[in-house]
Amino acid sequence: MKPDRKKWIEILAVVITGLLKFVMMDWLQMRAFYICGTCLFWFIYVLLKYKSDRRILITWGFKREHFKKSFFILLPFTVLIITSIIIYGVYNEIYMLNWHVIPVFLSYPVWGVMQQFMMLGLLAGNLISIKKTKLKSVQVIFITSLIFSIVHYPDLSLMMFTFLMQLVFTAVYLKWRNLWALGLAHGWIATFLLFIILKRDLWVEFFAWF
Repeated sequence: MKPDRKKWIEILAVVITGLLKFVMMDWLQMRAFYICGTCLFWFIYVLLKYKSDRRILITWGFKREHFKKSFFILLPFTVLIITSIIIYGVYNEIYMLNWHVIPVFLSYPVWGVMQQFMMLGLLAGNLISIKKTKLKSVQVIFITSLIFSIVHYPDLSLMMFTFLMQLVFTAVYLKWRNLWALGLAHGWIATFLLFIILKRDLWVEFFAWF
């Protein structure tokens, strides 16, 4: 199979994964099954690809190189967003910080890494490397951010925020190609955003179907 065809198949698989979110999470409320199933599927895919190509992890961004650069570039952005969210919560007397925040804060980066792997390692990385598309970095950044935003439909405020956040994340990824730093920032920001701004208890939502 031609390399570009494989890349298009990966992009299609990412799109299908995103569409399944509307069915399993939004409609059936099977959040735990969707998240765990998605992580398992793509983890197995990563392992299979690694067996045939030992350099693929580095290509995708699963590496130590440039972690510090990516992390410290994202740190001011992450701290600013989280601080603003906490100030908003205090000002509006939103008391959502219960013990459920702790397990979500610690585990969400895993889901954050997986999401960024799909959006950046597979979607953005493939779009920019497929020669026939002739897409510039700015166009790839916009397309990736738009798709990530659409996945968060129908919450318009969340769609706008994720679009802006992904603009930053994609730009940083294309510069240094490190998924670990992006996954951490994603997980930490999402934890406070959803608990305080959107008043959602992710711990309860995760086990709601049971």
